[in-house]
Amino acid sequence: MKILKKVGKWFLIILVILNLAIIISGRTYLYKGIANTYLKGRSGPNAFEYAIFDNREVKAGVFQKWNLGAAFNKKTISEGHKKEFADMQTVAFLVLKNDSIVHEQYWDGYGEDSHTNSFSMAKTITSILIGCAIDDGKIKSVDQPVSDFLPEFKEGEEAKLTIKHLLTMSSGINFDEDYANPFAYPGAAYYGSDIKKLTYKYKCTEPAGKTFNYLSGNTELLGFILEKATGTSVSEYASEKLWKPIGAKNTALWSLDHEGGMEKTYCCFNSNARDFSRLGQLYLDSGKWNGRQLVSLQYVLNSTKPADMMDDFGKKNAKYGYCWWLIPNYKGHDIFYARGLLGQYIVCIPDQKMVVVRLGNKKEKIHPGQDHSIDVFYYIDAALEMYGG
Repeated sequence: MKILKKVGKWFLIILVILNLAIIISGRTYLYKGIANTYLKGRSGPNAFEYAIFDNREVKAGVFQKWNLGAAFNKKTISEGHKKEFADMQTVAFLVLKNDSIVHEQYWDGYGEDSHTNSFSMAKTITSILIGCAIDDGKIKSVDQPVSDFLPEFKEGEEAKLTIKHLLTMSSGINFDEDYANPFAYPGAAYYGSDIKKLTYKYKCTEPAGKTFNYLSGNTELLGFILEKATGTSVSEYASEKLWKPIGAKNTALWSLDHEGGMEKTYCCFNSNARDFSRLGQLYLDSGKWNGRQLVSLQYVLNSTKPADMMDDFGKKNAKYGYCWWLIPNYKGHDIFYARGLLGQYIVCIPDQKMVVVRLGNKKEKIHPGQDHSIDVFYYIDAALEMYGG
């Protein structure tokens, strides 16, 4: 009994010290993080927790129904891939071929109208919106200085920073992209309540435009620029320039740092497989939707080719454009795709006129030396085996 009392006493002391440390450091977002991870039996976020945040609507307009292909769901995922899908906790798998849905499958109670977090696929959506803002004349070009919109970047190395540097993850800003550390930028931005204050803490410590370094803060800065350039919220601009024109069925939700606050543009765009697939189809069709050019052809081409820089392995970049990941010559296919933290993917395979969307709650480790998660190839291979050729 004495031992239990002693243990309880020290536990309370440690708890008090931890609480004081959190309060004094100003990292009160940790309470929200702990309540929604460890106290729920998880070590990180899941893809279905948008309700724990304030959200702004990205309103849909006139719904444009997808066609179903003649081969719709006539082929099945192989047994080997079924196991991979299950192991990765897949909830949605959709394949478009020649502008029609040819395969659609859901698991674990998820359906065509369910919302799930895009996580970093939102970076790709933000990039598309930058292209729209350039077409609108709100932004001059990708070479426009960041300081034209954000006065916090008018001095020193920050003054050399351009929008292109943010799009290509070559800003040289010292964001600490560490998903295991709750004190690093991703955790503080995800659970925190003042993303602008947080983001402006970081500075350029390396020359911009030289080396790829994947940093969520870069895309959040693009969100700040969109807000300044357009004079409206990122969600409203996304609705008018993208979500309504592509005929999305469901209003999307973009998570905010606080009520009435700023969109977390580096992540947290919540929608469903059918509507996410429209974004892939838009870029597969070179920025056109039903004959209307929503994003300029040149911007789409530049977005889906390797940016001129070195990658983080010291090689010439071949894997990243303007917030699109690139897989050159995979089994003879040049592929570009958007990806999120837990294995959310919008994969475009142009020579097959194919878009593959996968949503779920788990992904594999990064393929050594490639910077692509191993599981993305599961979904590409499954789609090609069923509907390739």
